[in-house]
Formats: sequence, structure tokens, C-alpha cells
Amino acid sequence: MDPPFLDEPMPAAIGGYRNDHTQRWARLADGFVFVTPEYNHSLPAALKNAIDFLFSEWAGKAAGFVSYGTNGGTRAVEHLRLTLAEVKGACVRSPVALGLFTDFAIPDLAEPGTFTPAEHHEGILTRMLGELADWSTALRTLRASR
Repeated sequence: MDPPFLDEPMPAAIGGYRNDHTQRWARLADGFVFVTPEYNHSLPAALKNAIDFLFSEWAGKAAGFVSYGTNGGTRAVEHLRLTLAEVKGACVRSPVALGLFTDFAIPDLAEPGTFTPAEHHEGILTRMLGELADWSTALRTLRASR
């Protein structure tokens, strides 16, 4: 999704989306993996904006996290967990936290660099995806009862 800045006339908690891009976004999957950098100790504004477009659609949906930044992007994930809790999303326990200077080869800060993740991330990613699949499946019953 590539939403503009929040442009619905009514708050998402009320529903009744009028814009096509919001209606398309509202047809969410059962679970999500959010991949996010950390900016200023938080998540990027564009990601927060995308979440804010919806409300009830997040309820009972599982979320896993892959973050990156100088400290692995962990503060972005913590803010993302709080944001998703407010819209009744279910966050899984095991995040993948990639260090900007340990999991990326960046010989020149003016260049993009190369993704070189440490081996231990594979086990963490596998665990997170397993948790996400389990929670997405378990929460299906809850979503169906609404």
C-alpha cells in the first residue's frame, strides 16, 4: 500500500471508508510481518500512517517483526507493539533485530551497502514465522465469531 497522508473524512474507529485506496487496504491478510527501520527511536511516520488508516480490520490479526537500525531497531518495534495493541492486533514474541553495522556491510555511508545477516538470525526468523502462523491460525476462530 502506498497511502497518502491520512485522508478519510471520518476516524478509522467509526469505519465507513470512502476512498478506494482505504477500501483496498482494509482487505487485510490474517497475519503480517512488519519490516521496519528505526528512525529517531521510533517507527517511520509512513508505517504509522498506514496503520492509522484502519481500525477494526487489525483486531485479531497476528503481527511479527523484522527491524533494523544502529541498535537493531528494537525501539521501533516497541512503539509498533503499542500502536498495534491499541487496534487489538496480536504481536508475537520473537522479533528479528538486525544491527546496521553488524548485519550489513557498509564500507561507504553514502552507498546502500549489502545485507550480510549473522547466522543466528535464521533460527530467530524461523521461530517468529512459526509463532506468526500459529497465532494467525488460532485467532481465525476469534475473528469468525465477530
